[in-house]
Amino acid sequence: MSADVSSANPATSPSPNQRAASTGVASNIMAVASGKGGVGKTWFSVTLAHTFAFGSEKVLLIDGDLGLANVDIQLGLTPGHDLASVISGRARLDEAISGYAGGSAQRGQGGGFDILAGKSGSGALATLAMPELHRLRDGLIVLARHYDRLIIDLAAGLDPSVVMLSMMAGSACVVITDEPTSLTDAYAFIKTLVQRGAKIDLRVVVNQAQGRIDGERTYDTLRKACESFLQVSPTLAGIVRRDPRVKECIRLQTPILARYPTANAAADVQAIAAKIRELDRAMNQGG
Repeated sequence: MSADVSSANPATSPSPNQRAASTGVASNIMAVASGKGGVGKTWFSVTLAHTFAFGSEKVLLIDGDLGLANVDIQLGLTPGHDLASVISGRARLDEAISGYAGGSAQRGQGGGFDILAGKSGSGALATLAMPELHRLRDGLIVLARHYDRLIIDLAAGLDPSVVMLSMMAGSACVVITDEPTSLTDAYAFIKTLVQRGAKIDLRVVVNQAQGRIDGERTYDTLRKACESFLQVSPTLAGIVRRDPRVKECIRLQTPILARYPTANAAADVQAIAAKIRELDRAMNQGG
């Protein structure tokens, strides 16, 4: 596998908002995880990337799920290359990057960001040997130098590739719903990272909540379990209310900020993005 990213963006200087690549961790990389599928993790990743792009950040969204990859599908894109192309050696990381043009949250211009698509139906990432995973990790950390923010939409579960991609991130947003299986699997994800000694800032996003009180109750259930058994307390990054326009936008392959920028779910993700920026500033000042 080639991890040559020397020409990813030669005109862009490395972002100062990251740790040295030699540590195997980059603070401007954020993993989006869920433990289980079906909680709206990919939709959240796409909407969050779009939101940060509107904030004038240079963003790369990576689809880290080759089994059920669908970032490109939700955006209505057909990339010439994807992460599977990189793993097979047919393309470098920088060659596999595609662009999403965006579309203003208020029907104007802006909001464009880059994506590195996965390939649905391919199990290549889940079956990669550890040396290959290390090369992929190192390549992504180098690639992150050319962006303000790199977001990885992780696969569900706890495959070695999921753990590896999580361990290199400076922060992780764990997306949950009020379903018991979502809470159980999210706890298992957090437990795995804690047991591995991951140097990562853990945040929780409650999706598809009936309201603020319902979302806080769901978060508290997970927080209490983490505090009782793991001695960690993940931060609540925010709550996304249940919104019928989300399903419509996914069906239309259009980000919600492009079609319904004032929808409840869109406003909630924008608030989460603001909270994440605040948490990032505190994390970087503390580090």
